[in-house]
Amino acid sequence: MRHTDSQFWETSTVEKEISAFKIEDDEVDLSETRLEGWVALAFFWILGLTVCHQFFTRYVLNDSAGWTEEIARYLLISTVFVGMAIGVRKNDHIRVDFFFRLMPNALSVWLYRLVDVLSVVFYAACIVLTALMMEKMGNYQMTIIDLPMDIIYGICLFGFVLCAWRAAQVLREHWRSRYPGYE
Repeated sequence: MRHTDSQFWETSTVEKEISAFKIEDDEVDLSETRLEGWVALAFFWILGLTVCHQFFTRYVLNDSAGWTEEIARYLLISTVFVGMAIGVRKNDHIRVDFFFRLMPNALSVWLYRLVDVLSVVFYAACIVLTALMMEKMGNYQMTIIDLPMDIIYGICLFGFVLCAWRAAQVLREHWRSRYPGYE
């Protein structure tokens, strides 16, 4: 049976189609936002303003500000290294759960705990290696702006310290519970 245009565009049909795409926004709750979230958000906003400045000077003034590309790169690095602590705190980093689900519960609990311990050790090693890198870099300067690269490495070090702290909190929480709470 062939539908005419008037039958296709009936109000009830259109409303059904539109209602299928309506999504209710969740209420914004910032009470759970921790230090790393606010710092990463600040870096992200400064990055956005820097890129807007770069766009304006390049395409509107036809005289690109040379410093913006380098600073935008460093701000992106800063956003990622501080923001990764959010994923550690929420225990949202990518992992392979398939084999854990097939193991006996007691074995999977101890294996998850081992993974948590290795995560803390990994971030602690990253702290040490970043500090050693900062020591070896000495007085190395940024390419365009006359600032020390230790600023960027210091932000990365801060991100690793946050990750190690959050990983230790996750380890403590999982160690206290019978089952780490992975789904």
